[in-house]
Amino acid sequence: MSVFVNGRVFTGAGEDAFATAFRIRDGRFSRVGSLDDVSTADVSDADRAAAVDLDGRTVVPGLLDVHTHPAMMAALADAVPCLPPAVRSVDDLVVALRSHPAGSGWIEGYGYDDAQFPGGRGPTAADLDRVSATRPVLVRRCDGHSAVANSVALRAAGITGQTPDPDGAAFGRDADGRPTGVLTELAAVERVAAAMPAADPDRLVERVAGLAEHFLARGIVGMADLLATAVPDPLRTFRAAAARAPLPRTALYLGWSDLGPDPADLTDDDRRGHIRIAGVKLFLDGAYSNRTAWTNAPYPGSDACGLRLAGDEELRAAARWCRRNRVQLAVHAMGDRALDLVVDLFGGDEPWLDQLPSIRLEHATLVSPALIARLRTARMRFAVVSHTIFLFAEYHSYAANLSRDQFEIAYPIRSLYESGLPAALGSDRPATSWADADDVFTSIGAAVTRRAHTGADIGQAERIGVAQALLLYTARAAAVAPLSGLGRIQPGYEGSFVVLDRDPFTVPADELGAVRVAQTWVRGELAHQR
Repeated sequence: MSVFVNGRVFTGAGEDAFATAFRIRDGRFSRVGSLDDVSTADVSDADRAAAVDLDGRTVVPGLLDVHTHPAMMAALADAVPCLPPAVRSVDDLVVALRSHPAGSGWIEGYGYDDAQFPGGRGPTAADLDRVSATRPVLVRRCDGHSAVANSVALRAAGITGQTPDPDGAAFGRDADGRPTGVLTELAAVERVAAAMPAADPDRLVERVAGLAEHFLARGIVGMADLLATAVPDPLRTFRAAAARAPLPRTALYLGWSDLGPDPADLTDDDRRGHIRIAGVKLFLDGAYSNRTAWTNAPYPGSDACGLRLAGDEELRAAARWCRRNRVQLAVHAMGDRALDLVVDLFGGDEPWLDQLPSIRLEHATLVSPALIARLRTARMRFAVVSHTIFLFAEYHSYAANLSRDQFEIAYPIRSLYESGLPAALGSDRPATSWADADDVFTSIGAAVTRRAHTGADIGQAERIGVAQALLLYTARAAAVAPLSGLGRIQPGYEGSFVVLDRDPFTVPADELGAVRVAQTWVRGELAHQR
C-alpha cells in the first residue's frame, strides 16, 4: 500500500472535484480525500512513515489520448521530420530531406505544411529530384492525407501520365498530363508507399516498444491508435512491444480498407487485455488543410466541396462487422456533409454496445448546433472526438479554407462539452503540423485561450476552462474508448496519475502550453521522473 499526501489533487470526478491525499492498494486507488480520510486505523505506522509528500504540487489523473497514431509513429521512425518551424519553404524541405542517412534505399519524410510556404507553393517531383536523382523520395504532408514523390519513386510505383487516378484520390498532373509527384488522398499515397520494401517485423516491435518513454513523459497512460494497421499484424506487434516496455493501455482500431473484402471475425482474446482491438476506422472524407473534407458549401473561391471516400454500402458493411464483433466503428468525418451522412445512415439504428458509444465521429470539424441536437436525440449512441491542435497548428490552412460562417462552428469544444455527448480531445500525432502534438497541455492551452500559435483568434465563444479541458483528456475521454478504470482518482480506479511541474489552475492562460509532466505513476509505481 502507498499513501500520498499534501497535494492539490484534481480527481476527475467533476470540474470542482479536488482532494489533498489518496492511497493506493494493489494498484488501485482505495481512499481519496483529506489526510484524515486516508490515514485511518487500517494504515500501518510504516505506511504512514513512508507516505509520499507531494509538496503541494498539482496531481491529475493519468492522461488519455483517444486519437493518436503510435503505429504510424513507429512506421515513420526513420523518416525525416519536416515540420515547421524548421521547414517553412520548399528549399527548407529539400535541405531537411538531404539529411536522411546515405544509402541506396528510400528517403522518407513527413510533416511539411505548404500553407506556411511562400506563396503557398507546395513541392513537386522536380523539387524532390533535387534531394536525389537516384533514390526514391516520398514525403507526407502534415495532414497525413497527401504526399509528394520524386521521379524515381513515381517510376518505382509504375505511375505514368496514363495511370488512372485511384477511387477518391488523384495523381497530380501538369498541363501536358505528366505526373507532378503530388499525391492527393490516401489511395494515391499508398500506391507509391506500396513500392517501398516491407519493414522488418522485429524492428517494428522494437520501434513500438521505444515509444513507451515518449508517452510516459507526456503523462499518457491510455491511448487509442486510430490506424493501427499502419504496421502489419498490429495486435501481435503491440503485444510483443508491451512485453518489452511499459506501453500505455492501448485500444487498436484497424483500417477498414486494410482488412480486405471479407474480414475475419475477432476472438474474445483479440478484444481483451492491456492491448486490444477496439474497432475499425473508415475514411468517409479527407482533410480541411488540403480541401478534401466533404462539405455542404463550396470552399472559398471554389465550386468544389471536397471528396467523399466511401459509399453507403461500405459504411453499412463496416457497421455490420462491428455489430457482429461487438467493437466500435470510428468514422473519419471532418466536413459537415460527411457528418450529416453518418447521422442520416445510422441515427435511427439500435446501438450494439452497452458501455461505450457504438460509433465514433473522428476529427469532427464543422459541428453546428443543429447537428449536436441530432446527435443528442439519435437512437444510435455517438461519440465525438474533436481537436484544438488543428486550429492551433494549422491556422493558415483553416483561415484560407473556411468561410466566416464555417469558422464560427469549427471545432466547437465548449458546445460539445456542454451537450453531454460522449466527447474527448485528441492529438492525431503525427498527422498535424506540430512537432509535439501529443503534449496534452498544448491542446489544453489552445482550448482555454482559443488562440493559434500565431496568436490569431480561433473562436473565443468556444473557449473552455482548465478543468473542462482536463476532463476531455481524462474522465470524459475514458467514456469514448474502452479505457474503463482510467481517467479518475477515485476508489476502485487504476492507481495511475500525473504530477505536474506547476499548477494549470493558477498559471496565466497563455502559459498553459508550458506546463510539464514532472512524474507519471502507473498502478502506484513511479514510471517516469522528469
